[in-house]
Amino acid sequence: MSININNKTALVTGANRGIGKAIVESFLSHGAKKVYLAVRNLESTNALVAAYGDRVQPVHVDLANAESIKQLAQQANDVEIVVNNAGVLEVANPLSENAESALNHELTVNTFGLLRMAQAFTPVLEQHNNSAFVQLNSVASIKNFADFTTYSASKAAAYSITQGLKETLAEKNVQVLSVHPGPIDTDMATQAGMGDGAESTNTVSEGIVSALQSGQFHLFPDNMAQTFEGAYNSYANNIIEADLSEG
Repeated sequence: MSININNKTALVTGANRGIGKAIVESFLSHGAKKVYLAVRNLESTNALVAAYGDRVQPVHVDLANAESIKQLAQQANDVEIVVNNAGVLEVANPLSENAESALNHELTVNTFGLLRMAQAFTPVLEQHNNSAFVQLNSVASIKNFADFTTYSASKAAAYSITQGLKETLAEKNVQVLSVHPGPIDTDMATQAGMGDGAESTNTVSEGIVSALQSGQFHLFPDNMAQTFEGAYNSYANNIIEADLSEG
């Protein structure tokens, strides 16, 4: 399936900064008709509203709150592309005192948030002939990094759910894209101590536009991620994306 951004209505969670903001800007530059800016603090989108006017619409969502996600789907009931970008990261290795609380927080937002977004928006997306659900995962969903163990665990679970969505949403003519960036120049990367050498957010956002158009499932947008892709590609093609039902 090929998805062209032009004239589409999209929704991006965590749209006010970092990768989310870059996705909004890339979508609009490629001709998106409207982009919902799904954030916790509506005032944080003021700069985007000033720049793009009625081509963007701020809407409230809290990915830790199931009812908030349901209300968002009712409000943004014309979307054709959903980008679940918002996420949280806490520094915690397996023996850290905060490991359990960190994992609970990250699972709530990164994993259950994805599950609830998919369940809420699938009835909306399947109304269209050409729609997509984009999930921001991470290279950390494939390899654990000890100081970010709980984050890696939440993203690994999210990646597994994304694979399930690929299969189930294909029956509804909804394309699924799993995005796996390495260190990107965001507040989250700085918080994690990975800001040095991090690549531009535009690398991810433009990669998403291209990946949707080419109909691929995995996107490894930056240099570090592409190193992972080189090693992972055979497994992804022969196991993750293969139809193993025809044993």
